[in-house]
Amino acid sequence: MSTQNTFSGRYDGSLNTGTKRALIVIDVQNEYFTGLLPVCYPQNTLPNVLMAIEEAQKSDIPVVIVQHTLTTPDAKAFIRNTEGWELLNEIKNISYDHYIEKNFPSSFVGTDLEEWLRTNNINTIVISGYMTQFCCDTTARYAYHMGFNVEFLSDATATLAFENKAGKVSAEELHRAILVVQASRFSNVMSTKEWIDTISTRTKG
Repeated sequence: MSTQNTFSGRYDGSLNTGTKRALIVIDVQNEYFTGLLPVCYPQNTLPNVLMAIEEAQKSDIPVVIVQHTLTTPDAKAFIRNTEGWELLNEIKNISYDHYIEKNFPSSFVGTDLEEWLRTNNINTIVISGYMTQFCCDTTARYAYHMGFNVEFLSDATATLAFENKAGKVSAEELHRAILVVQASRFSNVMSTKEWIDTISTRTKG
């Protein structure tokens, strides 16, 4: 007999008047589009990332751009100053409030992200970018453990299929599983439209 765990975690999406957000745009780099790791599920997520940025700017929500760099000798991707490492042109051309370069899956490790968020009295981060199960998931978990609220945009994040000695999983299965786990404990998972509706309601209210 199977059981279903419906535990929703510490942050159930209820918002209080003290909510102050920052949109974290994680690793929107060429590697995930024209490089070695092209994301494929969900499809067409970049327009949602850009829409989230636009709406954040309209609502005076700070935008943080994150760029991944690998420095290990065996690195084949995300090597600084290569084409794959570069941010997409659509991201290069936007105005943002903070930029960090990271070397680990978490946007908090080895960066000043936590300090910047706390200095600006931000208590809620919004996750967008790539990939769902690595840098997006890890950043969300770190944020939760640090006491931040997390909102995870289900259609402004994406991944690809994986296969290794442990087995294989489709991009759709992997993305869905991460969203389910995030919603069970760490994040308020929502679509970009749902998030925009939420911040629009708060702004009008």
